Amino acid sequence: MESGESKKNFEGLRVLSLESRRGTEMAKLIASYAGEAVVAPSMREVPLESNTEAAAFGRELFSGGFDMVVFLTGVGTRALARVVETIYPLDQYLAELRKIAIVVRGPKPVAVLREWNVPIAVIAPEPNTWREVLRALDENAAAFPMKGRRVAVQEYGVPNADLVAGLVERGAQVTSVPVYEWALPADTGPLRSAIAAITRNAIDVILFTTATQADHLLQIAAEMKEEDSLRRALSRMLVASIGPTTSERLREFGISPDMEPSHPKMGYLVLEAARRCAEILRRKRIASV
Repeated sequence: MESGESKKNFEGLRVLSLESRRGTEMAKLIASYAGEAVVAPSMREVPLESNTEAAAFGRELFSGGFDMVVFLTGVGTRALARVVETIYPLDQYLAELRKIAIVVRGPKPVAVLREWNVPIAVIAPEPNTWREVLRALDENAAAFPMKGRRVAVQEYGVPNADLVAGLVERGAQVTSVPVYEWALPADTGPLRSAIAAITRNAIDVILFTTATQADHLLQIAAEMKEEDSLRRALSRMLVASIGPTTSERLREFGISPDMEPSHPKMGYLVLEAARRCAEILRRKRIASV
């Protein structure tokens, strides 16, 4: 039994997390499965310098201009409310939301809206990508037909062109509402050090929890002229992705993720990477010889 249990952890492997806000939490999770945690923050949330679209959304909402709002992230849901609060009281904003159909992509915006007692009409199931949002809307088309419906989509860093296109194809009039964007961290030193460690094969496992982490890792590697070296090194490492959206982005960069967890959550990602790392690394390293 002891031998079997020992194979369910990282056994001292060097595990890189690119988390920013939750870096400390990830380091503790990695350590709890006997991994040597390396944390290199790869992004920071930056409020838009001009929240004109978000403010315009608030005015349009109060004038009865929307039939539905799609909330994609918890952070974005709160950030949008803060912008609207500069024009209208929060209780009035929430009252307006209660008058229309609310659609959410995943558990974080669900938690925020339930905290505010805002009813939710449609919840997209796991793995909570834009595809599940459209599928959930299709399944509820009798109650919420999309043709002619005026829909606002809260964006979360980068525009979700696929979701918007899907809504338009279904006949909706879509307004994208950008609320915040992702930037590189103010100090890119830890990220550069992590890339250098990867290229000299000093990292065994890398954990991606958002698509933007992949964007920024490759961007800095290109600036360092280490992109090819990075890709070669990743082919010998365990590349773990939190879910389909992040995996899609990795594949766009020509990087094949080795695994996704059974649920798109950090705890499952670390646990299942720990359990599978020995098998995956053995296979990849034999293949690269």
